[in-house]
Amino acid sequence: MFALVVLVAFESFAVTTVMPQVADVLDGRALYAFAFAGPLATGVVGMVVAGAWSDRRGPAAPFAAGVLLFVVGLVVAGAATHMAVLVAGRLAQGLGGGVVNVTLLVAVARAYPPVLHPRVFAWFSTAWVLPSVVGPSLAGVVADLAGWRWVFLGVAALVVPAAVPLLATVRGLAASPDESPATRPRTAPDDARRRVGWSVLVAVAVLALNLAAPLDPPWAQLAAGAAAVVAVAAVRPLLPRGALRARTGLPSVIVTRMLLSGAFFGAQVYVPYLFVDRDGWGTTASGLGLSAAALAWSAASVVQGRLGSRLASRTAVRLGTVLVLVGVAGAAGATALGLPAWAVVLVWTACGAGMGLGSSRLNVLLLGWSSPQDQGRNSAANSIADAVGAALALALTGVVFVAAGGDAAYEGPGPFVGAFLLTALLALGAALVAPRVGVPPTERQDEALPSGTASASAPST
Repeated sequence: MFALVVLVAFESFAVTTVMPQVADVLDGRALYAFAFAGPLATGVVGMVVAGAWSDRRGPAAPFAAGVLLFVVGLVVAGAATHMAVLVAGRLAQGLGGGVVNVTLLVAVARAYPPVLHPRVFAWFSTAWVLPSVVGPSLAGVVADLAGWRWVFLGVAALVVPAAVPLLATVRGLAASPDESPATRPRTAPDDARRRVGWSVLVAVAVLALNLAAPLDPPWAQLAAGAAAVVAVAAVRPLLPRGALRARTGLPSVIVTRMLLSGAFFGAQVYVPYLFVDRDGWGTTASGLGLSAAALAWSAASVVQGRLGSRLASRTAVRLGTVLVLVGVAGAAGATALGLPAWAVVLVWTACGAGMGLGSSRLNVLLLGWSSPQDQGRNSAANSIADAVGAALALALTGVVFVAAGGDAAYEGPGPFVGAFLLTALLALGAALVAPRVGVPPTERQDEALPSGTASASAPST
């Protein structure tokens, strides 16, 4: 799992770094945000399918299917000669990535006891360290020497040997660790079909929202607003009851994840774009902000993993959301004031630290609120919230960016400031909802222990 996450992390940093060049070469600046939001939208469908599939059969079969789709999408994107073809490849890649994401969460739930979940997710964050340091620079070098296509094709070639041994391992993980196949509850076929139908509607609405960006005003804003309303309405049945009302417990964990992902990933794609457009940086140097934030993300995640139960998950999430708010709002302010690139890198580093604290403990809270029978369903809901939040944010920032003149050559900070301010509102929402994530049963046991007493399930190191 660690090796696969390393490759996924490299692909994320590499594609974000080279996408400004790709958009220029393929004359696709108007579809820039679509290239990021599209995979997230189709990923929602993959997540819903993978959740039900994993609960019924275990994670092995959906994992294999997800890896295959992910690799095919990378190959299509790498061979694209038009921005629309590249986006099509990214859609297939997102579908497979959504499946893989859910199956990894289910595998963690099946293979490790709750006391080790913070450490496992800390290792997942640590897997982003090396890609965060060398990924943007290596992607820039590959793009400069061999062409941007090999950023996609190279990752495709490496994913297969990393996934094959993992597939052999996850085959041994049952659909539920506490039940036999004869007594295991199964998702009703009608319910599964309804959930897939809703996920397809979410994906279509998000894709339509992205396609609204090139329209002339006010049609772009009207179409984007209508598509956003449809997307939110369609995602509601895919989330735990009470999620959109931020009910205490699992529903608030899910909605915090949605808002936090929208704030961070909706803004992140514009950080290297700003350095290329405004400061004239090359592809290699423009990844500096991404590397600094990723290092901070990993460091903060390692810290929370080492602290374990000494740091309450609710406290970590509250602190993390505040740091993301400071980072995104700071990026908007630094850009509006025309501050040098290092100022943007500094505030974006704080944003990465917030994600390291918040996202890791949101995963812990998710599994803490889940029973063995609904780990797949809840993991899918968590991943759906992650993807929909980021996809909607990217689509809406794309509309704002194009409306402010961002589809032409750089003429001022307006398009970037607008994108950052929109995501700052999402970060504010995450900070307001974070206190409602609650304390799951797995942490109440630790809180009940006297100070200095170790849990019976804790490792004796």
